[in-house]
Amino acid sequence: MVDRLANSEANSKRIAVVEGCFGAAGQPLAIPGRVLIGEGVLTKLCRKKPKARQFFLFNDILVYGNIVIQKKKYNKQHIIPLESVTIDTVEDEGDLRNGWLIKTPTKSFAVYAATATEKSEWMNHINKCVSDLLEKSGKLPSSEHAAVWVPDSEASVCMRCQKIKFTPVSRRHHCRKCGFVVCGQCSEKKFLLPSQSSKPVRVCEFCYEQLSVGQPGVPSGFSVRSDSYSHSSNKFCGNNVSDDEDEDDSSD
Repeated sequence: MVDRLANSEANSKRIAVVEGCFGAAGQPLAIPGRVLIGEGVLTKLCRKKPKARQFFLFNDILVYGNIVIQKKKYNKQHIIPLESVTIDTVEDEGDLRNGWLIKTPTKSFAVYAATATEKSEWMNHINKCVSDLLEKSGKLPSSEHAAVWVPDSEASVCMRCQKIKFTPVSRRHHCRKCGFVVCGQCSEKKFLLPSQSSKPVRVCEFCYEQLSVGQPGVPSGFSVRSDSYSHSSNKFCGNNVSDDEDEDDSSD
């Protein structure tokens, strides 16, 4: 069905509409063989709080952006090649339900659908697209994934030293290796993680020591949040943050 739609006029028009919604700031999306599979609003678990984002699933990429005007205008376009994507379900807990993790070597995060049926459809379509791409290319599924960042509201004190309390003066930072919320003292070091950046990025002291001695990664006891994320419903309230803010805009 995808091959039949690839060169259809209807598919071309749908992709053109998506390009138009992102405007001049978005990248061109129309290339030979690309098909728009589906679209919808998902709740993305961001650093500060959960936020609605518009997602577009193509047969080779996943695109999402901030909603400026529903169905008319989006900004801050992000494009994720599906070849590098793996997904894992997130168990329901609290107010956020019907979720799953989207994991890539560069960036990983959790999203939530409005219903269980919608979640199932998204996950099935994404898995099918990834499977088809890997079959055509002969590549193996990606085995390296960036950590899912723990939301700021999950940590009132540093998750490493367990001593420093976060205040307007003592800021929260994120380790790019394990995703933990850590204090400045516990994350003074930087390390080159080529899949995430061409420059050294902030890592916590624990991960820095592991990386420096050539270990393949953080011990499983500390990396579990990359694959299985839990939360409590009362931890996502009270954040005075504009809807434009996202962890994508943060250098910490």
